[in-house]
Amino acid sequence: MKLTRRELLASAAAAAGAPAAISHPTARGRSFTKDALREVAFPIGGIGTGTVSLGGCGQFRDWEIFNRPGKGSILPFTFVSARFEGGGLAKPRIRVLERQPLPPFNQGDGYIRTTGLGLPRFREAVFSGSYPFAGIRFHDPKLPVAVSLEAFNPMIPLDTAESSLPVALLSYRFTSRAPSDIKLAVAFSAMNPIGFDGAGKLSQRNAPFFGKNRNEFRRQDSAAGLLMSSAKYAPDSPRHGSLAILSTGDDFSYRAAWEHGAWWDDFQKWWDEFEAKGRFASQPAPESGEGRTEYATLANHLTLAPGETRTVTFALAWHFPLRENYWSGHDQAAPPPLHNDYANRWPSAWEPAAYALNNHSRLHQATRDYRDTLYSSTLPADVIDAVSSQSCIPRTTTLMVLDGGHALGFEGCHDNSGCCPMNCTHVYNYEHTLAFLYPDLERSMRDIDFSWNMRADGSMSFRTPLPFRQGGNDFRPAADGQMGTVIKMYREWQLGGSDDWLRKYWPQVKRALEYAWVQWDANRDGLMEGEQHNTYDIEFYGPNSMTGAFYLGALRAGAEMARHLGDTAAADRYLQLAQKGAAGLDRLLYNGEYYVQKVDESKPKAKNYQYGEGCLSDQVLGQWFAEVVDLGKLLPHDHVKSALSSIFRHNFCEDFSDFPNVQRIYAMNEEKGLLLCSWPRGKRPALPFPYSDEVWTGIEYQVASHLIYEGFLREGLAIVSAVRGRYSGTNRNPWDEFECGHHYARAMSSWSLLTALSGFACSAPRKEIKFSPRINADNFRSLFSSGTAWGSYAQQRTKGKLTATIEVKGGRLELEQVRLPWTEKTARASSAAVKLAGSEARLTLHRPVRLKVGDRLTLVVTA
Repeated sequence: MKLTRRELLASAAAAAGAPAAISHPTARGRSFTKDALREVAFPIGGIGTGTVSLGGCGQFRDWEIFNRPGKGSILPFTFVSARFEGGGLAKPRIRVLERQPLPPFNQGDGYIRTTGLGLPRFREAVFSGSYPFAGIRFHDPKLPVAVSLEAFNPMIPLDTAESSLPVALLSYRFTSRAPSDIKLAVAFSAMNPIGFDGAGKLSQRNAPFFGKNRNEFRRQDSAAGLLMSSAKYAPDSPRHGSLAILSTGDDFSYRAAWEHGAWWDDFQKWWDEFEAKGRFASQPAPESGEGRTEYATLANHLTLAPGETRTVTFALAWHFPLRENYWSGHDQAAPPPLHNDYANRWPSAWEPAAYALNNHSRLHQATRDYRDTLYSSTLPADVIDAVSSQSCIPRTTTLMVLDGGHALGFEGCHDNSGCCPMNCTHVYNYEHTLAFLYPDLERSMRDIDFSWNMRADGSMSFRTPLPFRQGGNDFRPAADGQMGTVIKMYREWQLGGSDDWLRKYWPQVKRALEYAWVQWDANRDGLMEGEQHNTYDIEFYGPNSMTGAFYLGALRAGAEMARHLGDTAAADRYLQLAQKGAAGLDRLLYNGEYYVQKVDESKPKAKNYQYGEGCLSDQVLGQWFAEVVDLGKLLPHDHVKSALSSIFRHNFCEDFSDFPNVQRIYAMNEEKGLLLCSWPRGKRPALPFPYSDEVWTGIEYQVASHLIYEGFLREGLAIVSAVRGRYSGTNRNPWDEFECGHHYARAMSSWSLLTALSGFACSAPRKEIKFSPRINADNFRSLFSSGTAWGSYAQQRTKGKLTATIEVKGGRLELEQVRLPWTEKTARASSAAVKLAGSEARLTLHRPVRLKVGDRLTLVVTA
């Protein structure tokens, strides 16, 4: 693992005993040391598989592999340690490959001994995170060996299968500074947890759900490892599963079960054996007795010559095919368990571990290509950090992928259960990460929306019950969620959904859109006036631009889809209504500075929980979505810009020390953040909508990217820096932005920062791609993902000349048209016909191209 200069300085400061904690975003990731390690929990796992997190000190924490969240959970006596012998050492030394723990140490019975924290550890560490890679550089002046760790799970855009491996790959790197050979033993110890369902906390090996647990040593090619299972549970039980620990090498020893005894004899005997012999007995063990499980250890043995560097890689894998549907069936019999899609590929945990090790080089390189393409871009470090860090959400317990590839997501996760199931349309309106990186999974959500969740009257269930049932649940539809889902259908089609796929669902899309004329726009004036349930968990009464702009966006998207499919009557009808509604909304709701709500005071429930004359951060949310999918302007451009400027001016708080908030607390003290609403002209309701004084990262990213789209670069980046500054490692986990629960789905709006700054848009049906960088435009470089291909875009600009290069690193990209930024009065290109439109040059290629992996397309435009 190579450290950046900033990380090396941090490590040097740590070695010198410098008092300051470090949490720095850089172009190569974010670095943490000392107190800034405290809250770091880097989730490692595949899409829909769950994760185990790597703590800032190198410890395993938050074991969320059991089909449910597990914040704060540990597996007793599960850690990696190393024994060093020779190399000038007077006697062998053992170190757990973690940093010394950070305070507090205030448990009444002493610190939890099953963490193994009583054993020697390294004095200091520098943790670096550039998702999906985590790195740790350990420091201990008493050891003649430099030790570092790189951990990751394969993450490859558009390759859902390879990005859904239930595995954590951990590579420990050892470099000798000794004058003579060092005998090295690297030991991975773990509890066999099979039988545990993830609810509650494990503290010892005795529990009623344990029994008949087996730890089996196996060899396969150059790999060896332990397969942990249990014969207590049949394959149709959610508690059935397995865990595997594998490594590659020439010399292994193992202990399939630690020796038993009274008090803490088992741990003492383990330590004594490892310290004295440096090896383990390597004998098979019987399955555990009823109500008990076992601890086991796999050790990889090697020799380090002076100056030599060697790496020991472990694959930690898990396989729990069935998940308990614990969030459904409270008033009825327990529903049947759900089957994880990832489990269809493997019979046990051994196979994905072996697969990951056998293909380690390829998977590592492909994942590194993605990481390096993103992190080598010319985007600001805070933006890269926001885009990267929140791309972990689909790989946490927020998202599951069931049989058939159906993606289903909670809004977020409580400590031990999911929050607000499933696929909440109004929350997932903000999410773009999955759509651009793994469009097949996003399309599966639309399959569910426009099949199972459609009702006979055209309304949609905005949550998906499991098991699926026609019409979803019985709750009222969400105005923003239903209109947003129409725009999402348009996005998925533009990102590679076929015409046949669009045609299949078009009747339902029409019904969903036209339901607005039943419930929300009965007079068809283009304004939403009826009872409008929305993402704030209340109903708006009367016209407002938050749901209103979504409606306008849905009409525009509907018109585009209808015209493409030959439904010209519907297309004309939708477009006319969108134009009429835009004029009416602007005339009624724009107050000269921003858009407001005209509360329908004739409705008894409208007395509370509205925003009225307030400046709502989501007031032009529909226009933001339209920018991301290149639908054009829904409202007068100058008024949208004024509204955005007002949102930043009135709602961005530089210091919360004097701000009174009786609602949920997401920003405090001297932190910065964007409020959901403010009332700069007074008239704040006595009881405004419930979340108005809160700060939600998903809305912050939405507003930030919209500001950037409209040229307010400084303001947009200020919001992004405020968010990432709050998640510093000292106070919050940088890889866990929460709202109603951890890893909250709304935070995946961060992907729009990338599209805004790069000016990226694409249309697979038109075979068209667009770039228009809003930062570093003279020498710009960024990752793109179009739904059918991903890669890099670079441009160099001088007066009268633009050189643009598109390189494909995954998938295939078919192009006939390319849109590039251009402000000169004339333009020509040797390989394309050029048409000027506004501030862009539209290039129609003389010959359509189909770019595959490794191909580049370079276009030169001159005046």
